[in-house]
Amino acid sequence: MSDKDNIKGISFGLVSLFFVSMQPIIANSRPQVLDAYIFAAMAVVVMALLFLPLLILDQSRLKNQLEKEPLNRENLEKKLHGWKNHKKLLIYIGINFGVAQILFFIAYELAGAISTSLAQQTTIIFALLFGYFINHDKITKTQIIFAAILFFGLFLAITQGSFDLITINLGIFVMIATAALWMLAHALIRPVFKNKEITVYQLGFIRNAIGSIFLFSTYFIFYPAENIHLLFDGINIIFFVLIGLFYGLDILCWYKCLSYIEVSRGSVLVSPMPIVVALLAFIFLGEIMTLFHAIGAIIIIMSIFMIVRVKKEITPLAIKS
Repeated sequence: MSDKDNIKGISFGLVSLFFVSMQPIIANSRPQVLDAYIFAAMAVVVMALLFLPLLILDQSRLKNQLEKEPLNRENLEKKLHGWKNHKKLLIYIGINFGVAQILFFIAYELAGAISTSLAQQTTIIFALLFGYFINHDKITKTQIIFAAILFFGLFLAITQGSFDLITINLGIFVMIATAALWMLAHALIRPVFKNKEITVYQLGFIRNAIGSIFLFSTYFIFYPAENIHLLFDGINIIFFVLIGLFYGLDILCWYKCLSYIEVSRGSVLVSPMPIVVALLAFIFLGEIMTLFHAIGAIIIIMSIFMIVRVKKEITPLAIKS
């Protein structure tokens, strides 16, 4: 690995860290009239629009490559059209992420940015679990130990050292459920990635396009039709664009990061997310990071580092949603 690649990987990783840390800040700063459902629906619409031109460019690149490399036709055809063999799975993935997006905003709204960002780090534990049960990945004793330590750090932080279950905000459980949904979807789609039957751009567009269709087709079952006017308010539109851009650019920067450096190093770069969220939450939301939050965050970050370090080939999807 050249020094230039190393610098590029670190740069993209740090930018990804900023984008992912800003998402709860934007979510909890949105106008109060925007419920989590419509905010999620517009977030996935913006993400779909973000991925669409990238998808078109990537498809064009693959088609040109197909003309220049006829001997590699089978592999290129698979990248171009392989996703069509998994339509039912992709529909589920789109609905899964649509629902998870709603829960994501509800969790941050209920429990605040700092505590919820800590709970979000349980994604790596569910990645290990679903990887084991669905993809038959191995889990080492060291990973099990540090997964337990991670939960201990989370429990310490969200109960402020009391270890009283009654004190845990409902939003924490919602965030843990969200993390489970994310990683279930990632575990199911991972073999398709491994077989190179879908690209990042294809998945990014398809899952968000299906998610937006699902959310908008069901929104007015639960909310009044006059809420349609929320989509045309200038301030609301700004927040729709911001959350969609920050979420989408986070994913893109993460994969650019991994194109230059290995997953284990990239995961170290983004693991301080709760610390960065705490700083931003203090500046923009007035939330205070307590001593127990800080101790819990340190335990969680160290646990993630050890889990990934034990198994360096761990899937990138285990770190990102």
